[in-house]
Amino acid sequence: MSGYGDFSSFYDALMTDVDYAARADYLLRLFERHGEKPNSILDIACGSGSLLAELQKRGVDIIGVDGSDAMLMRAREKLGAETLLLRQDMCELDLYGTVDGAVCTLDSLNHLCRTEQLAEVFRRARLFVEPHGLFIFDVNTIYKHREVLGDTAFVVEQPGLMCVWRNRYVPRTHEVSMLLDFFTEAADGSYERYQDTVRERAYSERTLRTLLSDNGWETVAVYEDMTTDAPQDTCERMVFVARNTRTVEQAKLGE
Repeated sequence: MSGYGDFSSFYDALMTDVDYAARADYLLRLFERHGEKPNSILDIACGSGSLLAELQKRGVDIIGVDGSDAMLMRAREKLGAETLLLRQDMCELDLYGTVDGAVCTLDSLNHLCRTEQLAEVFRRARLFVEPHGLFIFDVNTIYKHREVLGDTAFVVEQPGLMCVWRNRYVPRTHEVSMLLDFFTEAADGSYERYQDTVRERAYSERTLRTLLSDNGWETVAVYEDMTTDAPQDTCERMVFVARNTRTVEQAKLGE
């Protein structure tokens, strides 16, 4: 799992290229495309709550789960006191009831670097999504880890903030270890340095389909990000739409 310690302080500033309104609309269109119109949605690894805020604006009852206190504090500022936000590791998901559907976006599942962890997320999500409900999630692809992130370095500069981002790629597992150095400008013109590390692993479509099937989900579609097109060889992010195969009878029996 990745740290998101100091990174949480700069997350929103570095994610300005993400159109959360468009992403919320896209996810709701995918639910509708596959025959669902959820009244309640769980956002697994909700981060600072920007997507939750957009879903909330669209009349959806929302629940956010994240493993970072710092991220949830920022989410609380955006969403208000009434929104249910839970501090939980996604592998230990445990809700008070069920939701109509669930989402997990912006490569959050890539932070799980063992297949056993992914399997546990899928297994537990099945318990809390209504029978036949949908779980929609996205993942970075092997292509992106190998060809785009790889053994590269990036520098991001914004007023008062600079981030130096250095990656190390492991071909055998398609993991990328990221060392992030943040430099923030103080009032006197000096800079303070913060450091964080993030580790991600990319999985093949076949592996993800198998893990879903083994843990009670049917893969009903896989798309290239923000489209309804099949992923191409150069696709950097895949979106999975999975349906819970749990029946009403199984849910009543707690199976």
